[in-house]
Amino acid sequence: MCGRFTLKQPAASIAQAFHVDSVPDLTPQYNIAPTQMVITVLHHVESNKREFQQLRWGLIPSWAKDVAIASKLINARSETVAEKPSFRAAFRRRRCLVVADGFYEWQRQPGKKQPFYFSLQDGQPFGFAGLWERWQSPSGEEITSCTILTTTANELLQPIHDRMPVIVAPKDYNLWLDPQMQTPETLQQLLLPYPAQAMTAYPVNTLVNNSQHNTPECIIPVGEKITP
Repeated sequence: MCGRFTLKQPAASIAQAFHVDSVPDLTPQYNIAPTQMVITVLHHVESNKREFQQLRWGLIPSWAKDVAIASKLINARSETVAEKPSFRAAFRRRRCLVVADGFYEWQRQPGKKQPFYFSLQDGQPFGFAGLWERWQSPSGEEITSCTILTTTANELLQPIHDRMPVIVAPKDYNLWLDPQMQTPETLQQLLLPYPAQAMTAYPVNTLVNNSQHNTPECIIPVGEKITP
C-alpha cells in the first residue's frame, strides 16, 4: 500500500517535470498522510492542458452516504480497479497524477515496524497513478478526492513490503490523463512496478510514524543528522 509520502520540491521543479504553466507556492511536506490535501495533475478538458489541483487524499465515491468511507479508499489495487464499484467509473474517466518525490513503507521486524524511505535515483518529482471523484453531501458540501493505485512490489521493495504505489513513467503521462482513453486493457499496461534500478531506499527514524511530524528529520537516514 501507500500510506505516507513526501513532496519537498520547489514549485518550479514540479512545473517543469509535469509541463504545467501555473504552480502555486508549495510548503515542503515530509509526511503527507491520508485525509490531507495533496497536489495532483489533471487534464483540463476545455483548455486541453494539464493543470494542478488540490484534492483530498481518500476517495469518496459519488454514491457514498458520508465521508467516512474515504479512510478505507486511500489506495486501489491496480489488478481489480476496473471492476470494483468504488473505482471503475473513475478508472475510465477521472484519472490523475498524485505529485510526490518519495514515499514510506514499513518492514515488520521483531518487536517493531521499521520505516523505509523510497525515492528515485535522480531525486526528481514523479506522479503516482491516481483516480479522482467529486462528492456532494446532503447539505450541499462538495469534496473532490483521490486515491493512489498500487501494484506488486519491485525487487527493491520486496524485502520490505509486497505492494508499492504505481509510479507512472513520464512518457505515459498523456495517455494516463487522457479522459478519452477508456480502454481498461490499455490502461492496465501502465500499472506496472517501477524499475527497481531507478529507485533508492534507506531506513529512517520512527519519527515518521506520527503524522504530526512534518520536518526534514523524517527523511534522514537512521543514525544521521541534518547538516546545517
